[in-house]
Amino acid sequence: MPADKPHLNLVFIGHVDHGKSTLVGRLLYEAGAIDPHLIEKYRQEAEAKGKGTFEFAWVMDREKEERERGLTIDVAHRRFDTDKYYFTIIDAPGHRDFVKNMITGTSQADAAVLVVAAPEGVMAQTKEHVFLARTLGIQQLIVAINKMDATKPPYDEKRYNEVKEQVSQLLKLIGWDPSKVTFVAVSAYMGDNVMKQSSNMSWWKGPTLIEALNALEVPPKPLDLPLRIPIQDVYSITGIGTVPVGRVETGVLKVGDRVIFNPPGVSGEVKSIEMHHEPMQKAEPGDNIGFNVRGVGKKDIRRGDVAGHPDNPPTVARTFTGRIVVLQHPSVITAGYTPVFHCHTAQVACRFEELLQKLDPRTGQVKEENPNFIKTGEIAVVKIRPTRPMVIERVQDIPQLGRFAIRDMGVTVAAGMCLEVEKR
Repeated sequence: MPADKPHLNLVFIGHVDHGKSTLVGRLLYEAGAIDPHLIEKYRQEAEAKGKGTFEFAWVMDREKEERERGLTIDVAHRRFDTDKYYFTIIDAPGHRDFVKNMITGTSQADAAVLVVAAPEGVMAQTKEHVFLARTLGIQQLIVAINKMDATKPPYDEKRYNEVKEQVSQLLKLIGWDPSKVTFVAVSAYMGDNVMKQSSNMSWWKGPTLIEALNALEVPPKPLDLPLRIPIQDVYSITGIGTVPVGRVETGVLKVGDRVIFNPPGVSGEVKSIEMHHEPMQKAEPGDNIGFNVRGVGKKDIRRGDVAGHPDNPPTVARTFTGRIVVLQHPSVITAGYTPVFHCHTAQVACRFEELLQKLDPRTGQVKEENPNFIKTGEIAVVKIRPTRPMVIERVQDIPQLGRFAIRDMGVTVAAGMCLEVEKR
């Protein structure tokens, strides 16, 4: 792999059966990331099972159960290169039961491709996925209007424009500017406008899917935000002292800086920084570092604490307000519920103090004030009280420390973002 190519994580989202997996399979095939013999083998298997046209989808759907049902269940990762970037594709499930996996995939992505089938247009999960992508902080979106070969008449420009208008209205509703979104008319199964310009759509003047992907931008490193290093581990090294280890999320750390660790509030001076056993004078976002701090003992700090500069220290919450999406809960969530919140490297039990609002998942508008409970599939604004001090930031200030997952009984119950913090 050429290390000089920038890397982007890409997630494919959209309603079940709108052709996400087929589009991913076609893209990988055209980009040379899959052996043509494999596609031929899948084609024969698919026809034998009465699932003709599924051969591209099976590239990502490796699990046998998925093949039998023709559905994508888990999140699959595949790599492919364009001349400009190397991409990791996260193929997210569209089927309603599998939204939790889609959350996992989408929260790691730099950009999303929303797949909408031209014959059907916008469907329930098209709306849900777009809303979740927005909630989870995806900034760049490409809309692939797929199955253009199946419109009546085939490759119909009028139908493309109707669906484009439907999607644009939906995007506006949830705060996306449709003029900043790239639309592409494709047929994943036939290969139109995926890698090369389609001869079936002479009216199409826009980019191919691969051109749209090459036009994405690598998100800028958040160098200008305040320093935040969530701590993963703390070591005590003989002859050196205390060495916290973590990934720089935002800001810049330099040798000689004073740092403060919150929640404990202890501070010290950075004597040295190293990454992969190489000493460095400064560390930037994305760097996984160990740094030796004078004046701080190993017992003073632990995993889940966050380092920052004393003039803009990490925010410790007494309470915070969050917007959450309930992914799966066996019954209902009411005030008093105390699951574990996973935020950066912290895992802290937090109590739902108040349910403030229930939102309409399709529009984001307030549906109910002070609801008595919230359940699976619902979106709500809630007031949360951590059972012990924890660092969390407002998502509009430092997005990297403003998102969280809520887990209970071994599953992810909900995901969300922090809107406001009442500081300790």
